Amino acid sequence: MTLGITSTLIGVGIVCLGIGYYLRYLHALSKKESLELALKERTLEAEEKALKIIEKAEEKAETLEREVKQQIKERTEKLEKTEERLINKEDLLDKRQIDIDSETEAVRANVEKIKAIKVQLDEHEKSIATRLEEVAGLSKEAALERLTQNVEKSHEADIVSRIQKMQLRGEEQYDAEARNILTAAIHRIGNTMRADVMSSTVEIPNDSVKGKIIGKEGRNVRAFERATGVDVLIDDTPGHITLSSFDPVRREVARVALESLLSDGRIQPAKIEEVVEKARKEVGTIVRKMGEKAVYEANVPGLHPDLIKIVGRLHFRTSYGQNVLWHSVEMAHIAAIIAEEVGADVAVARAGALLHDIGKTVSQEVQGTHVEIGIRILQKYDVDEAVILAMRAHHEEYPYETPESMIVQVADALSGGRPGARRDSVENYLKRLTELENIATSMPGVERAFAIQAGREIRVLVNPEKVTDLEAHNLARSIATDIEEKLRYPGEIKVNVIRENRVVEYAR
Repeated sequence: MTLGITSTLIGVGIVCLGIGYYLRYLHALSKKESLELALKERTLEAEEKALKIIEKAEEKAETLEREVKQQIKERTEKLEKTEERLINKEDLLDKRQIDIDSETEAVRANVEKIKAIKVQLDEHEKSIATRLEEVAGLSKEAALERLTQNVEKSHEADIVSRIQKMQLRGEEQYDAEARNILTAAIHRIGNTMRADVMSSTVEIPNDSVKGKIIGKEGRNVRAFERATGVDVLIDDTPGHITLSSFDPVRREVARVALESLLSDGRIQPAKIEEVVEKARKEVGTIVRKMGEKAVYEANVPGLHPDLIKIVGRLHFRTSYGQNVLWHSVEMAHIAAIIAEEVGADVAVARAGALLHDIGKTVSQEVQGTHVEIGIRILQKYDVDEAVILAMRAHHEEYPYETPESMIVQVADALSGGRPGARRDSVENYLKRLTELENIATSMPGVERAFAIQAGREIRVLVNPEKVTDLEAHNLARSIATDIEEKLRYPGEIKVNVIRENRVVEYAR
């Protein structure tokens, strides 16, 4: 009985379990159908979105296609128009080339015709000239000379008047002012210059001292030459010893050292080196002091100390017997006076004048003219560019770029060219003046000639009956040309031709 109940219960449990599984299956089946339905709905939505996207893409593609077609059409039209213009230009160029070729041929034909006509004219002219010479009994050159003389005589007054107007044009309004400025400058400065000629000789008390200077087997003089860098010439001049060197500072060091040795009396190699070194320092001090003095007197402040020393070396340089340092100081004063009168920069004019010959301190040691060397020195010490422009044109190697550059050149001419500033030897001086007068008196029509103003002017007196006013101008040019070709001289020479008529009557 109990077993039966148990079996029944087991069967009921199995049935219930099967029913449960079936119900679960039905529930799962219903969920599957709902999921499939949701998936179908989402698939439909996705398909709708895809269709919309495709439609939009197709619309954009159609729009882009239309735009691209439109651009291609426009570019095609432009290319067609460009091609058409090019074709038209080619046609036009072809036509022009044809026209040019035809014109060229025509020009060539005309040139040949002109050449033929010119040949005929030349032959005709030659025949006419030959005929005229036969009729007149004169050659072509003689007829031209006679015609020129007749025209000059008949129109001499007009020609002379025209020449005088041309010479005075543009100068009359400046002549009086320029003369006053230059006269004032030279009068204020002219007598302040001393023309020092640096000596290269040392006086000795007697000729017996020469032996001590030479030393045993010449060891003293060799030591002196090595220490100073100068050549010692002992036997050339009695009572003197000559020191020879291209460097004036070396000569001065040697002179100071030799005088010190002579006063001391102890002359031997070790003492020579000691004295030369002391003399070198002494001359260096002199150079610095002279540079400072020159800069102070020229009123040019603000220069580099090393540049001031270089300026001081000019104290030992001369030019035609004129001390270069004091020539530069004098130039600075003249340039300042002129600059103040004409309204230029006085400071720049002063500095440019003082430093214009700075290159002469090392001109024998460095390649180039003293102007080029001076420019490099001033650039090295950062001197104002306006000062460099003012100094570099004083020998006309560079163009006048500023008013101060012209002032420095004028000051240089005034300082070096005034009478008494520079000295030449008496023989050369007299020879130059004699040659100057001989050149003038060798010209036809000249009665007398006088060289005046230390040879810077030649005054020529002509016979008024033999030389006309027009011929006087030609005579002045001829004399000036001969002087330039035959003489060597500093500065310039004025040729002054004087023609005057004198009428004399007596009252009785």
